[in-house]
Amino acid sequence: MTIHTVSPLFVGRAGELAALGDALSRARAGSSSTVLVGGEAGVGKTRLVREFTGRAGDALVLVGGCLELGTEGLPFAPFSAVLRGLVRERGRDGVAALVPGGTTRGLARLLPEFGEPDRDGAEARARLFEQMLGLLERLAEDQPVVLVVEDAHWADRSTRDLLSFLVRYQRSDAGLLIVVTYRTDELRRTHPLRPLLAELARVGWVNRIELRRLTRREVVKQAASILEREPRPADIEMIYARSEGNPLFVEALLSEAGGGLALPESLRDLLLAGVERLPEETQELLRVASAGGQHIEHALLSAVSGLDDAELSRALRPAVAGNVLVVDGEGYSFRHALIREALHDDLLPGEHTRLHTRFAQALERDPSILPAPRGAIELAHHWHSAHDATWALVSAWAAAAAARKSTAYDEQLRMLSRVLELWGQVPDAAERIGADHVEVMSQTVTVAHLAGEYERGIALAGAAMAELDPDTEPIRAAVLLRKRGIIRYDLGRFGHLDDLRQAAALTADGPARLRARVLENLARMLHSADAWDEKIATAEQAIALAREVGDAACEAHALIALTWARARDFSRSEAHLGGFAEARRLALGADAFNALLGCAISESDTLEGAGLHERAARVARDGVAEAERYGVARTSGAFLSINLAEPLVSLGRWDEALDVIEHALDLLPPPPHQASLQGFGADIALARGQLDRAEESFERARFVLARGVFRDQNVLPHAGREIALLLARGRADDARDTAVRALREHAAGSGPRYLWPLLVTIARMGGPLPPEAVEVAGRIEVQGALQRAHRLTFTALTGLRAGAGDPDGEAAAEGVLSRAGDGVRAGLAGGAGDGVRGGGTRDGGEGDLAWRLTVWDEAVAAWAALSQPYSEALALADAARAALACGERQGAAARVARARELAEPLKAAPLLARLDAMVGRPQAAPGRSRAAGGADGAQAGAPLGLTARELEVLRLVTAGRSNREIAGELVIAVKTVSVHVSNILAKLGAASRGEAAATAHRFGLFDGSR
Repeated sequence: MTIHTVSPLFVGRAGELAALGDALSRARAGSSSTVLVGGEAGVGKTRLVREFTGRAGDALVLVGGCLELGTEGLPFAPFSAVLRGLVRERGRDGVAALVPGGTTRGLARLLPEFGEPDRDGAEARARLFEQMLGLLERLAEDQPVVLVVEDAHWADRSTRDLLSFLVRYQRSDAGLLIVVTYRTDELRRTHPLRPLLAELARVGWVNRIELRRLTRREVVKQAASILEREPRPADIEMIYARSEGNPLFVEALLSEAGGGLALPESLRDLLLAGVERLPEETQELLRVASAGGQHIEHALLSAVSGLDDAELSRALRPAVAGNVLVVDGEGYSFRHALIREALHDDLLPGEHTRLHTRFAQALERDPSILPAPRGAIELAHHWHSAHDATWALVSAWAAAAAARKSTAYDEQLRMLSRVLELWGQVPDAAERIGADHVEVMSQTVTVAHLAGEYERGIALAGAAMAELDPDTEPIRAAVLLRKRGIIRYDLGRFGHLDDLRQAAALTADGPARLRARVLENLARMLHSADAWDEKIATAEQAIALAREVGDAACEAHALIALTWARARDFSRSEAHLGGFAEARRLALGADAFNALLGCAISESDTLEGAGLHERAARVARDGVAEAERYGVARTSGAFLSINLAEPLVSLGRWDEALDVIEHALDLLPPPPHQASLQGFGADIALARGQLDRAEESFERARFVLARGVFRDQNVLPHAGREIALLLARGRADDARDTAVRALREHAAGSGPRYLWPLLVTIARMGGPLPPEAVEVAGRIEVQGALQRAHRLTFTALTGLRAGAGDPDGEAAAEGVLSRAGDGVRAGLAGGAGDGVRGGGTRDGGEGDLAWRLTVWDEAVAAWAALSQPYSEALALADAARAALACGERQGAAARVARARELAEPLKAAPLLARLDAMVGRPQAAPGRSRAAGGADGAQAGAPLGLTARELEVLRLVTAGRSNREIAGELVIAVKTVSVHVSNILAKLGAASRGEAAATAHRFGLFDGSR
């Protein structure tokens, strides 16, 4: 009887194989496609892909796998393998001829055959990405191309970034199929592959396949194929129970047990059972190979083992025949990574150290065995695993340099961190690497910032500063202070301005280039209301110095800061937008991607502040795409996602905004970016009445904002959200306290852009306006159409003529405003009680009500002109209440109808409920349909939306009865009367019992005139 180690029958994957076949058919038809294949270890991902590629016909199949070295991956490993295979097949010149643009400088970062890369940095990464995509698309012009990237759970960030780029930016008609496999059981909650998978799953041409475990019936088929007979029921029950349907475990159980009942005690024993049947010399060689990683080149294994080609092949042949190893290009891979892991874990401590030392020595003797940067990183891994501190430090320093050339920031940070960890164990470390401890820390600070590890960068900068004397080394101190100031600013930490001012002082007589960059950073970070003149002067000085030394990137950054400062008056921002275009031209000429992204950030922010939401969204969206291209989606890309979400919220494209927010949060951006994104999510949830979701997002943002110092663009919207949440929870007193605290703590140093929305939120609380709000509203400016709309809304809500200026000209309603009367303003400023609310007066006079309606209509028109549907709908609802108070029932109905048209697509449930109540639309009680009605429910056509009971209560209120008197007459509780009165005031838009009575009289509800 033959017992196969692998099932000859491909079991249980017909649907998945068909899905891959369909994707290849689309590629043959000229449409690009990507399939993500996930599953736990041993579930059959590799087998599925091999079955599929074996049936791919004339398609060109390119396979590369991600490699595991301890807990580290290798940058671009699968793409280096693909490129190496193409070079073997077509030759270097044949591959080079396919690269667009005729240059292979980008691909040189993957294979040394293509020369020496000439530059480092994000531009180099972008070039590599474009050339790899261009090569694949050129190949696909002749035949369908299937690119397989295996074991993506081991992918480093550089590999993930390139993979994301290829999937997202391939031409839709490229005829390229990308297949990615990964272990789902490796994907812990914080695993870096999770956000990438979520991101790619949103792309229209990406499909995701999750390989399940085999069913009992499928395990029977698999076992029968392996054993060449039907297994006994008792055997299959045992095998199925132990394997839980994992195909690898089924194979291993049957292979090790020979089809019998003897089962290993643990998975490790199970995995090693097949190895232990091999000849001793083969087992020894497999233990050696296990220290080399999942994939190992034949030449390297020969050098480490000391065997020549013939001896090595003879010793390995049983392992290949026994399916423990598979031939993979010019080397070997373990059939399953778990087998390698079990072998490596089974090494004795002495064997472990000795083997890794031999690998390191072999790589040092012949660096050409592995291509750069893989060779350098593997060398560092082996010296570290061999516990040789000196050579682990030296090799990690070299590996960091190699990672820098490949723009692999995570790997570079890991290697530099290892150098710092080992520094104290190597007495002559500085001499060995040619850099002292401060220099290593300084480089690590820079890379930590690029990698988005802000907290780590700040801590390292502080530690480096502690080792320096600024009096004797002012320039080095200035460099560190500048780096720390930038990161502190990005993270919202105290001290960023102090760092930059100190750096500026230290460079007063220093290198002009460094001083220009310090001044540019300082200009960018000056934001307080009393610092605008200094900001402009500092930016101008930085521009002059940058021009003097020919630093176009610095000049572009400084010009961005200057333009943003000059455009802060949003009524005149259009006149200054040319500065952004000039900065973009400079940045493009200097290949300064940071300046390009900074320009997108500042320009989109300026456009949004001016109320030009569509243009702001377009600039921000383009910026997000650029950030992804340059490999900084997690940092600059997340910031631009904030600038994209904000105009989308303004435009009422809330579901689209939520997609942007979710995508950016999946990337795990720095905490301040997360807080801003969560804030916009809370805004949408609040408007939709999803209070628990809003509170969850708000609390996440609060946790971040409580730990640092942030600008008014963070703290003032956050305060507004807190007020709105408290009001929605019925905590009006707490909301008022929060409003007063926010104004006292932040209003003095804040500009009008974020103060006006906060004032409107405060005004919507009802009741007396806090004196602090009266003072702020009277002094702040009105800059542009957006702030004018907020000012009109605030005026309509409060009756207070507010704002220090209106550059768009006086509102048409100002003639009416002038008739509002000093009594209204005095009452507001003096904290009048229920007599002053929503712009009304104590006597509810006809002139004041007409004035109020006119101002609301002005606000409606302002919001409509800005294309902000939610704000327009809110204003329409208030305008409808004002119209009802004026006796204009038809006008009120028209306004309500228009408000519903705007609110329904937004799913703004609280506003819709308010509109329904206003026109007497029946409300659905909990657990009942709207059609069910009810004895005390609002009836269609009921006066002003009041229920029968509420009409009775209003009749007695109009007669001047107190709540206790009403309760006695209607034989109900005083508390119930209070609830009815509150509902009546809300439905009538009345601020007091007197105003409600006046409304009842105007409509003739109780005098027979109706």
